[in-house]
Amino acid sequence: MLMLRGSELLHGVAERIILGYLHGKGFLDATLAGDILDEAEGIDLTYTSGGRRTGVKIKADSYFGVDQAKIADRDLVFYRPETSSYGFEAIANAATRQPGWLQRSSADELFYYRLVLAQTEDEVAALMEEPDEVFFAELKVERDSLKVLPMRALQSWFEATGDRYMSRPVVTEGRAAWYRIVPQSDVESAVAGVRDMGRLFPALARG
Repeated sequence: MLMLRGSELLHGVAERIILGYLHGKGFLDATLAGDILDEAEGIDLTYTSGGRRTGVKIKADSYFGVDQAKIADRDLVFYRPETSSYGFEAIANAATRQPGWLQRSSADELFYYRLVLAQTEDEVAALMEEPDEVFFAELKVERDSLKVLPMRALQSWFEATGDRYMSRPVVTEGRAAWYRIVPQSDVESAVAGVRDMGRLFPALARG
């Protein structure tokens, strides 16, 4: 089986951690909605809360590191410097001008998951092939933090204000996308209902 790489690998790690977190919180019907090789759009995961099925879009962000030596280590591709910003895909494909996942997603919530991994891409990819007890015991998540954002309110706000923010090109899966880099404080002061869930991984690592 072909191992995941790059952003697909980080996304797969995030999905696995978040699914484990939800199961641990009693949301036993939480399930992944699609293949992690699919294009990052739509709904990645569903769970039931308050009798209602909720669709979730997951965004993994490795710009959360604070150890300068690890930031400088080019082998640690999932250990980038903290930016205190959200990265929202505005254009999914620069050639076709397809809108980014934020506008296209039909999810109810965005799970924006920041995490840094103190392991090489090869080490992380190998762990993804292991059962949960090995994966959670050996994955080196140095820092992580989950924010849950209401998708409809976020989409409305971004539609009205997104063009104000710095745009940055990102190449994934051979296509050029454009992201808007938005300060965390701007989003959380303007979009009501953002929930800070804190760290997820320590409880999973403890088993």
